[in-house]
Amino acid sequence: MAEEKKSTSAFTDKEREAMRERAREAREFKKLSGEEQVARKIAEMSPPDQKLAKAIHTLVMGISPKITTRTWYGMPAYYVDNKIVCFFQAGSKFESRYSTFGFQDAANLDDGAFWPTVFAVTAWNDDVKKEITRLVTKAIS
Repeated sequence: MAEEKKSTSAFTDKEREAMRERAREAREFKKLSGEEQVARKIAEMSPPDQKLAKAIHTLVMGISPKITTRTWYGMPAYYVDNKIVCFFQAGSKFESRYSTFGFQDAANLDDGAFWPTVFAVTAWNDDVKKEITRLVTKAIS
């Protein structure tokens, strides 16, 4: 894998691309429903990322009618009361070796002084499904 160029700014090329993606979403995607936004982003992913994204999307959207969806920095994201709770980041987005499922500060996951907020996802199975369900249910409680 080629080394990513670092410019004179504090952001990498990939990070700047994510910011441009967010600006594009604000302009172009605002006309689309959240479901349409997410479907388009998932369709752009590599086949392995698509498989994970579709499974996670179906699961998260089925957890509660309070959950809505739209993109966030080019990623499928899930909201409650217009606040982002969690998101899926395809591994290919930043050329990572794995995809991630993460939570934002609106998620009710606080557990002492130190807790995880982002999880690597390399496969879809019953254990992953059960843990995401548990975490999202807790996050929106």
